[in-house]
Amino acid sequence: MDCLALADEIIAGRRLGRGDDLQAFITVDIDGLKEGADRLRKHFCGDKVDLCTIISGRSGKCGENCKFCAQAAGRHTGCEVYDLLDDETIIETARANQAEGVDRFAIVTSGKSPSPADFERIVHVFEKMHRELNIELCCSLGFLTSEQFHRLHMAGVTSVHNNIETSRRFFPQICTTHTFDDKIANIKRALAEGLCVCSGGIIGMGETWEDRIDMALTLAELGIESIPINSLMPIKGTPLENEPRLSEEDILRTIGIFRFINPEANIRLAGGRALMSNNGEETFSSGASASITGNMLTTSGSTIKSDKAMLRALGRDTTPDWELPEKERSDYPYRYEVQAGAAR
Repeated sequence: MDCLALADEIIAGRRLGRGDDLQAFITVDIDGLKEGADRLRKHFCGDKVDLCTIISGRSGKCGENCKFCAQAAGRHTGCEVYDLLDDETIIETARANQAEGVDRFAIVTSGKSPSPADFERIVHVFEKMHRELNIELCCSLGFLTSEQFHRLHMAGVTSVHNNIETSRRFFPQICTTHTFDDKIANIKRALAEGLCVCSGGIIGMGETWEDRIDMALTLAELGIESIPINSLMPIKGTPLENEPRLSEEDILRTIGIFRFINPEANIRLAGGRALMSNNGEETFSSGASASITGNMLTTSGSTIKSDKAMLRALGRDTTPDWELPEKERSDYPYRYEVQAGAAR
């Protein structure tokens, strides 16, 4: 496989699909793969790096049984357990992230779906943030109805996060309390509402390279615009606690493959950055165009300030769109119109 020639074909309009022989990605020279992926990143995403932060709005006591997760009820992992945070804590965290120049802020909650009371509180806090702040708003709340997605959109939310986690084949080995089809249906409800969907998964859970390629193809078929790639950091007390840690080369190869299959998407460096040198710096010359940042359990050792300094040294632009004059804002990342009634 000539990765540079393939990159040029993709730039010219070719798209890879299930009818293509993609096995060569698994063994092709890693340096050529990285160079081709970076060429695609440069063409389709430019030098802008999209940064988002999250707050764990509700932690622990989850009734789902995802094997990678520390928050499943009954597991002895030492994770924090608390109910939905108060509005002011959430809003002030978003305000601080905005002050540091982050593109987007997300509320993440444990559990399959928020309770009706919690959902109403979440809508209220999004409405308040939308009135008072400029930072883009995102959420990761599990499974929601079409009406709930509409309510969030009206409240100012433009992006929704819902990982498919892995391939359809491997998914039952990771979770049995909901299905892969449940995930796809939830994503399609959010897309039908006109929301941007951020969806990716976790590598290093025992899946094969073919599973990783299948996950990338599924995301391409859904038209996902933001794809977070998490590398498993085995957590003591979870069923995956003894999984071997991924090598940096495996992570870089995965990111490169995802870029070739999803050339126009933001490939987002997410959890497991501690497995890589300098918190994953090399991924940004291997196809990655976005990152989760901030002080999070799975992103040990990185801060918004240090990430921005690293990216500036690479010649990347981390200026959020909301900070630019309207005429200078890009059409690419997440500039969705919020429906009438939710305008600032």
